[in-house]
Amino acid sequence: MKLFVNIKNLVQIRESSVKIVKGQSMAELPSMSNAWLSTEDGKITDFGSMNTLDESRFTNHDRIDCTGRLLLPCWIDSHTHIVFAGWRETEFVDRLKGLSYEEVAARGGGILNSARRMQEASEDELFDQAMERLQEVISQGTGAIEIKSGYGLTTDSELKMLRVIKRMKEHAPIPIKATFLGAHAIPAELKDSPDTYVDQVINEMLPKVVEEDLAEYVDAFCEKGYFSVEQTQRLLEAATRFGLKGKIHINQFNAIGGVKMCVEQSALSIDHLEVLTEEDLEALKESDVMPVALPSCSFFLGIPYTPARQIMDAGLPLTLATDYNPGSTPTGNMNFIVSLACIRMKMTPEEAINAATLNAAAALELSDEVGSITKGKRANLILTKPVSGIDFLPYHFGSNNIEQVYINGQKA
Repeated sequence: MKLFVNIKNLVQIRESSVKIVKGQSMAELPSMSNAWLSTEDGKITDFGSMNTLDESRFTNHDRIDCTGRLLLPCWIDSHTHIVFAGWRETEFVDRLKGLSYEEVAARGGGILNSARRMQEASEDELFDQAMERLQEVISQGTGAIEIKSGYGLTTDSELKMLRVIKRMKEHAPIPIKATFLGAHAIPAELKDSPDTYVDQVINEMLPKVVEEDLAEYVDAFCEKGYFSVEQTQRLLEAATRFGLKGKIHINQFNAIGGVKMCVEQSALSIDHLEVLTEEDLEALKESDVMPVALPSCSFFLGIPYTPARQIMDAGLPLTLATDYNPGSTPTGNMNFIVSLACIRMKMTPEEAINAATLNAAAALELSDEVGSITKGKRANLILTKPVSGIDFLPYHFGSNNIEQVYINGQKA
């Protein structure tokens, strides 16, 4: 049990009914100055301004003086690939020497490189590596996360990845959602017959994923050179029959009509969107699909950033996530993501924090558990170091401004 007192600013206070903010509302970040907050049994139990605090109610609570500090809900990372077998720093050097991401992939690098390593790694090795990465991102303020498969590209390896994620759920202190991404790339041996591989994903892999209850969501890399709109639609239709929603990689390099299809298939989210057309925006306006931006991928690959202002000006919501993976985004630091969103996507700190907390929780269907300062939600909290205000967090991007992370009310 904890009692946080003298909080300089208690950030992201919401009623339980508020699950998503859109358009101009993303600039509104409800907060309270000179506040207190109590936790019990891992949940937020109460909060208010210091002039309302009756400390006699909390004699059994650990008292934490937050003078000069902010308290806000933990970040929610709705798009990661943190189960992988080893890093790909040699490809990083190849790109420094002038090769594009697509050229590296064409030479057998990229996703296919990770797939080869994945097939050789044991479940225990993968689990140990992924749990180490998970603990690191928790220490950086992440309080809920999504993890995808996708580096297997065979039935056995995809199931191996998903079993590792299921095992992580059993050991992790934060909520984890699993996504089956068998359609991440076409295996080299089937590069001339991609429909054969799509059939394998749908008819062989997906039923086993469902049988073992290994995933909540299904994903595909809908992009030129990977999976077509038609192939992705087939997968989404099959997933729907099994009760799984879509979270689709889309419009990273090209707009090929996949956004409209995902809207028609009632996907939960569409992620990347570095390239976006007016037709895409119009389709999104008629839907509940959550757009998800991955700015550190743009930073690392040197590609355009998701047009955040265009999305929000259209009255739409937006979420931020890391895309943590060994090839295009080797970081899971959500603090950096929030800074990038402000610096390169011209989001305000309020908009970026909403996108990384409240909306991000909605992108994982976790709005009832995390994402805001709301009574009854998990006490997954970030206590900052002494700072001037929320603007300082994205501004001071090169430093760690977190003093302590609390998960379920306990020090992480």
